[in-house]
Amino acid sequence: MARRRKTLSQNFLHHPAAVQRIVRSAALPPDALVVEPGAGEGVLTRALAGRVRRVIAYEIDPRLAARLPARVRSHPNVRPVHGDFLRARAPREPFAVVGNIPYARTADIVRWCLDAPRLTSATLLTQLEYARKRTGGYGRWSLLTVRTWPEYEWRLLTRIGRECFTPVPRTDSALLRLERRPEPLLPPERLAAYREFVGHGFTGVGGSLAATLARRYRTRGVRAAFGRLGLDEAAPVGVVPPEQWLRLFRELAG
Repeated sequence: MARRRKTLSQNFLHHPAAVQRIVRSAALPPDALVVEPGAGEGVLTRALAGRVRRVIAYEIDPRLAARLPARVRSHPNVRPVHGDFLRARAPREPFAVVGNIPYARTADIVRWCLDAPRLTSATLLTQLEYARKRTGGYGRWSLLTVRTWPEYEWRLLTRIGRECFTPVPRTDSALLRLERRPEPLLPPERLAAYREFVGHGFTGVGGSLAATLARRYRTRGVRAAFGRLGLDEAAPVGVVPPEQWLRLFRELAG
C-alpha cells in the first residue's frame, strides 16, 4: 500500500457518504457513458455503474487491475481496462469523466479532459488547493481557467476531508467540476484569437494587465476599456476574473 501511494500517488476513497456525494455531484443522466481514471478498488466504479448506462474503468496498477474484474462482476455495464488513462482514446460519443484521480497526475488528466472533443463534463476529486487555484478560490485566476472559460465552466463543488481516504493524505480534497457549455461564450471562429489574447495578457510584461495590453493596443483604448468595465489599471493579471477577460477581449480585439 505504501509503495503504491508513493509511486502512483494513490489515496483510496473508503467513505460511503463521500462516494455518493461524488456520484450525485456528477449529475449524470441514466444513459450516460462514463470514463473513470484510476478505478483503484472499484468503490466509485460500482456506485457509478448503478446510475448510468456504461462505465469504462481504467486502472494502471497491475495488482489492482487484476482484481478489478472480480470486484465489478455484478455490474455487466462496467468494462475494466488495465492501462494508462492518459494514453486512452477519447470516446467518439458524448461522455463524462468521473474519478478520484492521483494527485500527481491531476494537471495531465485535466488537460486530457479539455482536449477531448466529445467530453460533456468532468467531475474530479483533486487536492483542495488545486481546485481552489483553478476556480478563483484565492482571489486569483489561472491561465488555464481563463483560456478555457468561453467553452468550460469551472466550479469547486464541495470539500472532502482527508479522513475519508486510506492512506490518509496530508491535505483535504475537493470536487472540481468542469462542464462544457452548450454554446461557447464567443463565436467558435473567435476562440483561437481569444486564447492568444489571454496568452499575451498573462505574459505580465509591464507589471499590470493594463500595462501588458498597452504594449499591443493603444494606451488610450486600454484605459477607456478598463474605465468602462470598472477595472483597476494597476490590477495584476491573475486577479482579473474570466468574465472580465471576455469583456476586455470584446472591447479591444473586436
